[in-house]
Amino acid sequence: MWWNQDGVHIDWAVEVVKSQLINENRSIRCVATSKHINHRGDTLNAPTITIEASSPVPDIILLKAYHWKSQASTLQGPDYELFPEVDLNHIQSTRQDQPQASLTDTHLSLLTSTLSLQVDTHPNAFNIDIISHANSRNPTSGTRTTSPDLLLTKLGWRSVGYVEKDTTALNPSAVLADPDKGERWFTMQFQLSVGEKIYGLGERFGPFAVEMWNEDAGTSSEKTYKNVPFLLSSRGYGIFIPDPSRVSFEVQSERTTRINISSPSEQLSAYLIHGPTPKSILERYTLLTGRPALPPPWTFGLWLSTSFTTQYTEDTVNEFLEGMAKRDISVGVFHFDCFWQRGFEWCDYAFDKTSFPDAEGQLKRLKERGYKICVWLNPYIAQESSIFDEGARSGYFIKKPDGSVWQIDYWQAGMGIIDFTNPDACNWYQSKLDKLIDIGVDCFKTDFGERIPTGSAVYHNTSYSSHKMHNFYSYLYNKVTFEVLERRLGRNKAVVFARSATAGCQRFPVHWGGDPMSTFEAMAESLRGGLSLGTSGFGYWAHDIGGFEGKPDPGLYKRWFAFGALSSHSRLHGSGSYRVPWVIDPSGSSDPILRLFISLKLSLMPYLYHTAISTHRTGTPMMRPLFFEFPSDRTAWTIDEAYMLGEDLYVAPVFSGSDSDKVGVGGYSAAGSSFAPEESSSTRTRDQGTSEEEKSREGQASVQIYIPPGDWFSLFTGEFFTGPSWSTQQHTYASIPLFLRPGRAIVLSGGAPVDFYFDKSGTWKLKEIDETKQEEKAWQADGDWKARGAEYDYTRKVIVLVNTSPLQGQAALDITLDIPDSHDDRLGQTSAKLHVREVDGGKVHVQVTHGNLKGEWRVVRVGKETGVAQGVAAEGQKSLEI
Repeated sequence: MWWNQDGVHIDWAVEVVKSQLINENRSIRCVATSKHINHRGDTLNAPTITIEASSPVPDIILLKAYHWKSQASTLQGPDYELFPEVDLNHIQSTRQDQPQASLTDTHLSLLTSTLSLQVDTHPNAFNIDIISHANSRNPTSGTRTTSPDLLLTKLGWRSVGYVEKDTTALNPSAVLADPDKGERWFTMQFQLSVGEKIYGLGERFGPFAVEMWNEDAGTSSEKTYKNVPFLLSSRGYGIFIPDPSRVSFEVQSERTTRINISSPSEQLSAYLIHGPTPKSILERYTLLTGRPALPPPWTFGLWLSTSFTTQYTEDTVNEFLEGMAKRDISVGVFHFDCFWQRGFEWCDYAFDKTSFPDAEGQLKRLKERGYKICVWLNPYIAQESSIFDEGARSGYFIKKPDGSVWQIDYWQAGMGIIDFTNPDACNWYQSKLDKLIDIGVDCFKTDFGERIPTGSAVYHNTSYSSHKMHNFYSYLYNKVTFEVLERRLGRNKAVVFARSATAGCQRFPVHWGGDPMSTFEAMAESLRGGLSLGTSGFGYWAHDIGGFEGKPDPGLYKRWFAFGALSSHSRLHGSGSYRVPWVIDPSGSSDPILRLFISLKLSLMPYLYHTAISTHRTGTPMMRPLFFEFPSDRTAWTIDEAYMLGEDLYVAPVFSGSDSDKVGVGGYSAAGSSFAPEESSSTRTRDQGTSEEEKSREGQASVQIYIPPGDWFSLFTGEFFTGPSWSTQQHTYASIPLFLRPGRAIVLSGGAPVDFYFDKSGTWKLKEIDETKQEEKAWQADGDWKARGAEYDYTRKVIVLVNTSPLQGQAALDITLDIPDSHDDRLGQTSAKLHVREVDGGKVHVQVTHGNLKGEWRVVRVGKETGVAQGVAAEGQKSLEI
């Protein structure tokens, strides 16, 4: 706090010496000096910092500060694409909070009706306050005052500065000879208030003291694949730094009362985003950087992968899919990982003819059975690839200063890296993907994109800095890939499965969490990273069920699958071992667990896809931290082991196998064998020495769960749990804490390709395989098999589940439910609307107010005081009261 490191000098802004109103009195500008001005001589040899502020749209202020404004580090691109796909002129011309700038003897201010920035212009003083004028709407605990105004944050003493290390700046003679020696940064250090909490910054797996630098480093450290220079504060604001370079965020690191933000540049800009709620902050941030596209419905089913280094051919693929169908486990997408291409030749974007001699025919046969197809790729072209020479000759790769190709042996021998700043290279790359789409590929797993060089790297667009391109590369890579799918398949029908990302990449979903270990700890850190990514504007997220590295034991596999099925997107994928249940668990005990939870997800598709549409429109992630729905609940801001799935379902994964497991047993096998493991105590069948007492507790685990306010209904036990409180519960492998919010309703579909029902306690139940109707099975009576995914008519056999238990002080239940259209040409639209309201005696009345429902439809009413009731409406019936 008091001393700098050796060789470090900081020019802090200490006093405003010039103040201006600009842009027709709608923006402000001031100049601050780095030393106090007591007489004219102090104006000499005094570096200055210029500060500008404007409000481009309501509830957002752009704060820009700079030392020198004509240096390469400031002027070079790339820059983030801001306000994409919106009419910015219309927003600005119709805004109701017209910003006004004012200048007095003591302050320079930029004011709107909801948000203001105020610069102290007193002599010998420096301070910038960011003030909310909507404190009455701020739900965050601890910020309630009688004043309508709230200080969100500020830049005070030694908080805006230009940092130099090992430079010649303080030596007038040396600086003339060697002006560029050393390192330079610009820093802003925002105040943190008592009890304030910070979230976001991309996919973060642990504490925040991080640099924005994409790296391939797994899920167990401060490094991440997805760095996003945006944070969200519990105090009711967000900060976005529109700089793709190695921006550093130190949250309570160097100073416990500050967020230190530094960029290796002569300037630093910050968008200050007003909420005050987390949802409104994120809605404005995604207006600025882009909203997530809407993935097609089929992407919400189960994805099954070959895994990474395993052996596979067409026979292997058929064996996997046939085996899943025999076990009645619904699979909608099959993914071919790296070795669909020949080793040493990644990427040539062509199937290995040895393993897949009839790739086009194979894909055609899979698609005839109803499967969607995904293939792995990356932007690295091995020297042995059949397309390397073409790319090198045409100038499609990143180059060195001497004009040669920038090559490396790390990953694929001698590989070049596609230069997506070259339009011709983009077209060339897309032409390769076009051929894959032609033979039936539906989507691409856009792996890697983090290993992008900065040393001696030259791009086609010479105005781009290689340093800034390191992170920004992931944006161009995923954008170019997504655009070819959207061009070929249509709007709301394109999807990638991406690993690397930066700000704006949320526009090109889906993103998955990289390479976790096969442990319960990695399962928990994956969830933490996913919630962090969602808080950074990414709407849809997946993870490798069971972990990627190593081989999960059956207990971990079953628990992780329950969590995976209740994520926005669900994929079975591993490194050196297959992820089909009969390999992980030869006892067969995992088969019904996978069938149960993927069937549950398919039955929830009307609710899930409606939530996905809302995510597309607002930027609020499908999987969201508890505080998104309960921002005034102080405990909710501390929960990272549970989440809301949409507005109305609360999910708390179980991060342990069974209470009866021996200490030190289970979770992970480093070997990651591709073959069925030898039978162990964790996979033994019940007739091998298991006592009756052990049988009754098999798979049961204790879990402590925070229950938010109100009476929450458990879909798996039929019980109510009342909050705010902590609840200790027991859950077998066939159960997970899944609760319906008080005073809310969700829509399920009995038209889903699964046979389920609600029992007399209101519990969701799946019929056993031998009780299931033949037409609902993936395995056909004649021995044939087919895909069973998330594409079906959501308006058939609708089931409305209503929790009538109100929150204290809540008015009688009165809500509208949208049922999304599943027709291929009307994705994103509403097919039907239901009005659900409470009537006398605790009953509910459900009215179809728009569209039609196909087949009979049902209402299941649950209430802590009123019990359970169910009713059936005939096809064509417009209302039902129970």
